Amino acid sequence: MTTTERFRNIIGWFEKNMPVAESELHFQNAYQLLISVILSAQCTDKRVNMVTPTFFAAFPEPEVLAASNAETVFEYIKSISYPNNKSRHLVGMAKMLVKDFNAQVPDSVDELQRLPGVGRKSANVVASVIFNKPTMAVDTHVFRISERLGLTTNSKNPLQTERELTKHIPKKLIPKAHHWLILHGRYICQARKPKCLECGLKQWCKYFETNNING
Repeated sequence: MTTTERFRNIIGWFEKNMPVAESELHFQNAYQLLISVILSAQCTDKRVNMVTPTFFAAFPEPEVLAASNAETVFEYIKSISYPNNKSRHLVGMAKMLVKDFNAQVPDSVDELQRLPGVGRKSANVVASVIFNKPTMAVDTHVFRISERLGLTTNSKNPLQTERELTKHIPKKLIPKAHHWLILHGRYICQARKPKCLECGLKQWCKYFETNNING
């Protein structure tokens, strides 16, 4: 099976079986998603969603968050992983939004990466989800799934995976494909115990084939 055939078959399966694929973070606008994405680094979406309603109520706009301080923000996010760093990042992010971007979340991946606490993965998420740009955010799920399925081969880092995926996935589908891979990794192709026999992609999966998995 060629790489092109593998991509075509897997994309076809997702289009048929997962026509709706969206972020599991809860947000109402770009500002709220940006906060949620910063908080979600090395933390589950479920935990983030438990914290953000109160946070959004306390800091409804960038100007309010920018006028606060890390110590105050910490009290709202202390149940999140790395709350000290994230508190500083959130306040710094808000200050830059107000000062440099007129309190508006930029739609450019490069400009998003200027914000404290926003790396390439986070910037790609915001650009994709909010602005529907063909950017592929590669987290641990996407990195693992791409390699197991055979969509990538021996990727050394997330950027290499990102480039390989965006080369083969049609631009209009890239925003949705990001969620396809994340959700598949979260619920089916899990890191320690992948549910291979339940997986609808096993007939095209290199991991399934290589490990000769059967019932």
